[in-house]
Amino acid sequence: MNDLFSQPPRKSAAAAAAKPAAPSRKAAAPTAERGAASTPTAGEDSYSARHIEVLEGLEPVRRRPGMYIGGTDENALHHLAAEIIDNAMDEAVAGHATTIEVTLEPGNQLTVRDNGRGIPVDAHPKFKDRSALEVIFTTLHSGGKFSGKAYATSGGLHGVGSSVVNALSSSLEVEVARDRALWRQSYERGRPLGPLEKVGAIHNRRGTQIRFVPDTEIFAAQGFSAARLYRFCRSKAFLFRGVTIRWECDPSLLPPGGSRADEIPATAVLHFPGGLADSLRDELGADPTLLAELWSGDADLPAAPDGGSTGRVEWAVAWLDAGESDARSGLASFCNTIPTPQGGTHETGFRNALIKGLRAWGDARANKRAQQVTAEDLLGAVAAKLSAFIREPQFQGQTKEKLTNAEATRLVETALRDRFDHWLAGHPAQADALLAAIIERAEDRIRRREAKDTPRKSATRRLRLPGKLTDCTRENAAETEIFLVEGDSAGGSAKQARNRETQAVLPLRGKILNVASASTEKLRGNQELKDLVEALGCGQGARYDGTRLRYGRVIIMTDADVDGAHIASLLMTFFYRELPDLIQGGHLHLAQPPLYRLTQGAKTVYAMDDRDRERKLKSGFKAGTKVEVSRFKGLGEMPPADLKRTTMDPAHRTLLKVVSAVADREATAERVESLMGRRPELRFQFIQENAASVELLDV
Repeated sequence: MNDLFSQPPRKSAAAAAAKPAAPSRKAAAPTAERGAASTPTAGEDSYSARHIEVLEGLEPVRRRPGMYIGGTDENALHHLAAEIIDNAMDEAVAGHATTIEVTLEPGNQLTVRDNGRGIPVDAHPKFKDRSALEVIFTTLHSGGKFSGKAYATSGGLHGVGSSVVNALSSSLEVEVARDRALWRQSYERGRPLGPLEKVGAIHNRRGTQIRFVPDTEIFAAQGFSAARLYRFCRSKAFLFRGVTIRWECDPSLLPPGGSRADEIPATAVLHFPGGLADSLRDELGADPTLLAELWSGDADLPAAPDGGSTGRVEWAVAWLDAGESDARSGLASFCNTIPTPQGGTHETGFRNALIKGLRAWGDARANKRAQQVTAEDLLGAVAAKLSAFIREPQFQGQTKEKLTNAEATRLVETALRDRFDHWLAGHPAQADALLAAIIERAEDRIRRREAKDTPRKSATRRLRLPGKLTDCTRENAAETEIFLVEGDSAGGSAKQARNRETQAVLPLRGKILNVASASTEKLRGNQELKDLVEALGCGQGARYDGTRLRYGRVIIMTDADVDGAHIASLLMTFFYRELPDLIQGGHLHLAQPPLYRLTQGAKTVYAMDDRDRERKLKSGFKAGTKVEVSRFKGLGEMPPADLKRTTMDPAHRTLLKVVSAVADREATAERVESLMGRRPELRFQFIQENAASVELLDV
């Protein structure tokens, strides 16, 4: 469009003809006019009416399939199947069909059959020379779902689904069993091969059957995925409890066998009386949830001003634990059985109902913290499915990925809010547990935000930082890290290898105090630990405040030998005893420096220990060739380039996160006390019990 508007205005043919021509003794005026319409003369514009194409019938679909099905890739191919199956589902949702049969056969041939009313076969009142069936399959924007008289709610809205599938299929055959007669018509790339024919009488069948093969000129060599089609049919059966879908697939088209969860059957009968609740239970399996009971149900949407029906809504919600992000969490929504992966106004109504209901329950329980709960906190703690059936839904585009009806928000919110309030009041113990879990998520979110937003420089101005600390420059604490290293020599290498913007270095003098066996006076008087706490900025013990932590990661980086492991153990003991919340917050890590460097020519490989060295010598180099093996005596003697590449660069390093077994705190405390406490006999006992399992000993 920019190119179009930047061009000088073009004169129309009429304007050119109206302009007085310069005197000429050659061509007469009539001859010149005839020539202007057929062959442009020099200087005239070559763009004329003959360049304007008018695409008729289904030709626009074949020329620009992306406009109708989003492209020509695998997703677009399966959109053809979805269009035909959705039409059958509309018959079921309208109460006219109970069974849908989906059959995948060799040659990429898909057959969809229902026992509904059957597509009308009588002559169309506007196109008297064609049947209504032929009009539906050959004319864009034709169908029975515009007025709402034939279907109260439906997934097909634009009247293009069947005709688009026909246009993009190399062959398509329709059979209609209606009024005890069987009718058939065949098509090739959208064009009928003959008129609709009456095959004969039939008494034990009714409905529509469509068999088609996608055109390889459009979709290249792509074929239908049996797994994808089966899961689509299964989801449709979940979405409408009144339908039975019979699935059949030629065994040669099934995917290779894997785990039982991934197996796709050759035949299956899909019927789920529990609807969305069955679907959610099927997905969650035996995985634990916060509340054992689902909240599920269905309800009519509020009536229209004239008293007419506006539709209905069905839902199923599982409440999850309040821990870290759960892969099971989220909301899957549908409208008139059409998936809406981008959400829309019905999802907004769902969220509003739950948020307002939960806050109201908190007010009733005099819990003011409930007001800080947001949709983010709520959706992170639920696995939910929502299915709305509404009249005249509006979607974004033909692929229908997002619902845009403004009134759907109010309708869904009103229908769900009252029932959610009743559920909370009827299950007070579960409601209190749910409220506490969601509030905990909200407070975790607030703490993370405050920690991220706290400028490190403002925190620095309130602290006396130790002189040995080499700080980083970035202000956002969540994006920074501090390396705790043993001695000034290792500190010097680390300072050269670090990223000055995000990585700080604090050298510690040798082996720090063992806080598990030291007195309170010794702990308070230890300068190394004072420097460490001051550098972190968050306090210790009862005065610990995670929002003041100056670094997102605290990384213990010691030598890859026994002494280094001992120093790391002493530091972990200090954090466990004095800053346990820092560990619970996931901030403490162990660096993993290598012990060996193996070099042959330009090739360099690093080994973590003796066993790793032997393995890499055998697998990484040719047998019998000379490999230079260097053992790092310590981080202080490791070249900064090697230290950066192996231990400090986030793109290549390996970090171990230090975690505390919350589920068994007593056992953890007992183990720390036996290994690091004041009673040496407990350590001796541990050594005796575990000495036989030691394979490699570095002494």
